[in-house]
Amino acid sequence: MKLTASNIVKAIGSLPKDQWFEYISEKSSTKVKIVSATKPEGPITIKRYKPAKESPSDAKETSISVQMIWRIANAFQENMPINFDRVLGASYNTRSALEALMAHTPEFYWCTPGRIELANSTQEIKAGHKHLVWRPDTPHKNGVLEKFKTDLVISEIPSTNAIYEALQMPSVITQGITDINVQRRHLQIQIALVAIGHQLGFRTWVARNDQGITYGNKKVGELDGIVVSLEQENLLRAWGDAVKAATHIDCIWFRNGKFMPAVMEVEHSTGVVTGLARMKRLKDHLPSFQTRWVIVAPDEERSKVLKEANEPQFHDLKTMFFPYSAVDELYALCQKRKLTTKAVNEEFLDCFMEPCLNALPLH
Repeated sequence: MKLTASNIVKAIGSLPKDQWFEYISEKSSTKVKIVSATKPEGPITIKRYKPAKESPSDAKETSISVQMIWRIANAFQENMPINFDRVLGASYNTRSALEALMAHTPEFYWCTPGRIELANSTQEIKAGHKHLVWRPDTPHKNGVLEKFKTDLVISEIPSTNAIYEALQMPSVITQGITDINVQRRHLQIQIALVAIGHQLGFRTWVARNDQGITYGNKKVGELDGIVVSLEQENLLRAWGDAVKAATHIDCIWFRNGKFMPAVMEVEHSTGVVTGLARMKRLKDHLPSFQTRWVIVAPDEERSKVLKEANEPQFHDLKTMFFPYSAVDELYALCQKRKLTTKAVNEEFLDCFMEPCLNALPLH
């Protein structure tokens, strides 16, 4: 079972609107109240105040963003405690408010798992910090805080980060772009897919118009594992129309000259339908063989991807959704653990992707 932003927004929206809720920490006297929870995925509007300094009438409205809710949703697994501050770092000044509201909903408990502290060659278990744990099978009463007693012990090693080098984009690429950060993120994801593919023994085609971007000290078209010419690929060269259709696909993985593990469209600034249509054109010009047709998109676009991928004209793609957070996670894993095809098989990729066909939004 996967937790989504929709689950969180629905749960918080079900809390009493006329109640002021306490924060989990006894050191904080702040109280928070729900103004509105916009379905399906937020934002959530709240009011909060500190009784020692102000009255409820002084409380000002602020917003808990969709992006923050998704970051938290992606961090949760059933019965596994998470620490909000470790997930969000110093980001978002409403993180404690979101934590407090979630803790008052039936499926969430707060807890203090033990903490492993290392000193030289010895280790000691000490009292832990507050965490939130998702227990969907054992809900408590709505609107109250419930502590879960646990014997779990957490080793607080630094969280894994996906680290990207600097990007330099030629002016021909940046012309007409209204948000350069959107384009930069799109390109980072493409580069992560190239690096993942290379480590797993795949060669990667990157859309021709993106190959002139400089990443680190190389152009993308010069990175290890890049396919230079689609016309030379055994799977495509007999199908001229397929080569044309594939030219502007964001990423395609090839293996051993005989297999195509995935065709991927990165949808950050363009519509999901555009990517699906581009992949459909390629599929229609190829003989039938097994591959993954994948939409790679921000986590908060999940509902949109599912909706469009389930339109009748795209059913035969059997589209997979590869969220940005999963790309970052797999990229960081490749950086840290040096995965190879000897260590994992191709099906390992399916752990990071979600089938779209007939999937329903999780509420």
